[in-house]
Amino acid sequence: MTTAIAYTEFGGPEVLHEIPVPDRAPGAGEVAIRVTAAGVNPIDAKLRSGARPSGEITEPRRVGGDGAGVVIAVGDEVDGFRAGDPVVFAGASGAYATEVVVAADRVFARPPQVSAAEGAALGIPVGTAYQALRSLGVGSGDTLLVHGGSGAVGQAVIQFAVLWGATVIATSSERRFDRVSALGAIPVSYGDGLADRVREVAPHGVTAAIDAAGTDEALQTSVELVPDRQRIVTLVRGRDAGGLGIRAFSGGSPLPLTAQQQAWRTEAVPVAVTLMAAGRFSVELGPSFALVDAADAHRAIEAGVDGKITLVP
Repeated sequence: MTTAIAYTEFGGPEVLHEIPVPDRAPGAGEVAIRVTAAGVNPIDAKLRSGARPSGEITEPRRVGGDGAGVVIAVGDEVDGFRAGDPVVFAGASGAYATEVVVAADRVFARPPQVSAAEGAALGIPVGTAYQALRSLGVGSGDTLLVHGGSGAVGQAVIQFAVLWGATVIATSSERRFDRVSALGAIPVSYGDGLADRVREVAPHGVTAAIDAAGTDEALQTSVELVPDRQRIVTLVRGRDAGGLGIRAFSGGSPLPLTAQQQAWRTEAVPVAVTLMAAGRFSVELGPSFALVDAADAHRAIEAGVDGKITLVP
């Protein structure tokens, strides 16, 4: 019997509870995985609270999409995996669990240089960052402004953009400057006068911007500094994008991702795993909680912590 975390009503972290789930053999094109670490993402808490609409709850709703573990069994029409293989997965249904069944195209080999916690930390942050950058065509010659550079998505944006040859300027609190700098970005503090501080470090201008902070300041500064509004993206304030003439991916955007954008999000995970194994990409790990303490993990992510939170079944 599998143990999973679920909720039957929207609300605070206290609505999360353990439920037993019958074990399920993987079907065609699926892989069964024993979970050794599950990533906790802000979207998990937004869905649980009802802040992000997700439809009426008619049965216990499981939580989480990202994780890492060990293959237990593979279904028909699955090549490349066998029982005992360490893997990373993304886009699962109910990753907060002791076991999970995942579509094989969302499962990726995890080399020994990548820990389970690091692998579980990848999914949503790296997928979002990679897809946004690919959609904007960021590369050599660009000067990219990233709002929220010290968060999980922001850190992934910085690393991909730097690897692709862009100059990156990232907003953060001064307390987090060392981390942002270590990833290859020029840190600037948010707050009054942000646009002027960015101009000081980017005298030749800013060619693209990604908002992972969601503040009015982030949107206004991006619009002020980037000449082409189609090279401004918000990942948080999707409903406001149309009025500003900028683009939005997720964050309540009324427009769904295209097939190509979805493909980029999936592609990002094995790309990041390969880079991490080679020592060219990193994730900042934060607190780890036992599966039974998922409510505490949600309290932590809502309060704000440094690094990626993970659950350990």
